[in-house]
Amino acid sequence: MSGVLNNSAYLRVFNKPGPGVQGAMVAAMPAGSLIGALLATQLADRLGRKKTVILAGMIWVIGSILQCASIDRGMLVVGRIISGISVGLSSAVVPIYQSEITLPSIRGRIVSLQQWSITWGILIQYFIQFGCSYIDGVASFRIPWGLQMIPAIILSLGMTIFPESPRYLFDQGRENEALQVLADLHGGGDINNELVVLEYEEIKHQICFERTEGAKSYLDLLKPGNSRRVMLGCTLRMWSQLTGVNVMMYYIIYVFRGAGLTGTRGNLIADSVQYVLNVAFTVPAILYIDKWGRRPMLVIGTLLMGFWLCLVGGLQARFGHWGPVNGDTIWLVTDHDAATKAIIVCSYFFVCSYAMTMGPVSWTYPAELYSLRTRGKAVSLATAANWAFNTALAYAVPPGLASIAWKTYFIFATFNFAACIHIFFMFPETVGRTLEEVEEIFQQGHIFTAWKIGREVGRKTLKEVITKDKVE
Repeated sequence: MSGVLNNSAYLRVFNKPGPGVQGAMVAAMPAGSLIGALLATQLADRLGRKKTVILAGMIWVIGSILQCASIDRGMLVVGRIISGISVGLSSAVVPIYQSEITLPSIRGRIVSLQQWSITWGILIQYFIQFGCSYIDGVASFRIPWGLQMIPAIILSLGMTIFPESPRYLFDQGRENEALQVLADLHGGGDINNELVVLEYEEIKHQICFERTEGAKSYLDLLKPGNSRRVMLGCTLRMWSQLTGVNVMMYYIIYVFRGAGLTGTRGNLIADSVQYVLNVAFTVPAILYIDKWGRRPMLVIGTLLMGFWLCLVGGLQARFGHWGPVNGDTIWLVTDHDAATKAIIVCSYFFVCSYAMTMGPVSWTYPAELYSLRTRGKAVSLATAANWAFNTALAYAVPPGLASIAWKTYFIFATFNFAACIHIFFMFPETVGRTLEEVEEIFQQGHIFTAWKIGREVGRKTLKEVITKDKVE
């Protein structure tokens, strides 16, 4: 939506929505995503991970058709809600699927690719919208909305040739299929490969335990041993939204307009730089997330994001004032070219900090926290928390910028510093373990001293796994 917020044809067709209405229209998609995330657990456990992703792609096509054809606000909101359901399903299931088919040594990088793909999607769609902004009439926003169908069609068709999750297959009693998938993925087709046997034995042991102790309902997530991990996953997804990244994504046009960049073309070009940086700076995170670890990236990232937001808010407060722009009264910086440039640069640094840290880790970490029997429900709950806060912020930010202006940035800066403290004390490192080895991390305790849990905790050899299995 960010690319059409100041599109004259869009404003004419939808009767120039005010801050509250515009916030509600933008929030419609994350609201649908909240519904999709809550549905994901049942679909992922019943249909399987693979079929759920295919279904999500089909739902997205329906939503895109409605958006493209929308003639009023109601039709657009319905289309965005339906598309949001697709986003909720895929954002909950895809990290689970990725974490269940990848090697522990590269799992962080693979799951981080989801975040990188998201940044590419945002960038490509933004440039399509930018190019179409030169078209006169409703085609300037209908074409970009219609083209959204293409990636979903490719996703659904592409998933038909992908394997099902071996952990899901094992849980369904299809052990031979699960073993063969593991062999194809991690052993070059050799079912006797040591790593394949290790993973198979760990999955076997874990599932046998979880069939008697596993979560049967969402209330089971509150049982001892589960509640801590559920809290960590949900709060991390919450913090990822409260960083303020959606201010810089959904409403970057408003941010730069307040900085004094009021020209439509100049604003769009400045916005595009941010999306390019978002793509570029996700790459280091993909390459080094399994070397740097989850905790350092989160702690450093939240500190940096809080710092940049404080600078943006301080510059706005010092050099800004209330003034008219295109018929609206907003807080903006005028006649201070250096301040305008500094605000834009700090906004870029904020996005770079998010892309290298919180962006990819906030998807990777929740996907590797949980046991198999709780993973579907717990990840969907964490993803639902993500979209619940996304919805609230998408709705609240436009009125916030219109009423308290620069103070909005200090609110989000405070959230970042609070997240940093929370992560430092309570989030243990999970890098390099199999999903089954993560269990032992939480058996160590250290609820408020997470830094004491070393990186070697939980790691096992094949001999140790088989010996433990024979003893039991």
